[in-house]
Amino acid sequence: MHYVCYLQSVAFPDQYYTGLTNDVQARLAEHNAGKSRYTAKFKPWMLLSFHYFVSEETALAFEKYLKTGSGRALARKQFR
Repeated sequence: MHYVCYLQSVAFPDQYYTGLTNDVQARLAEHNAGKSRYTAKFKPWMLLSFHYFVSEETALAFEKYLKTGSGRALARKQFR
């Protein structure tokens, strides 16, 4: 199972995080526990959306797309 997660900081609502995981709830808990160097300063985080993919390659491609300008525009319109 491969998931692409889209998170928003509760404390800093202008901060978003896009990442790939195999366990959505465990990964969210890691972010909220401060275990990720990048996201620790913006905790707590809330899950806005997650997307399941059978293929890891497809999940990686979607995560990469969401980190582009057009991908961020899509996320802004569809996931918030």
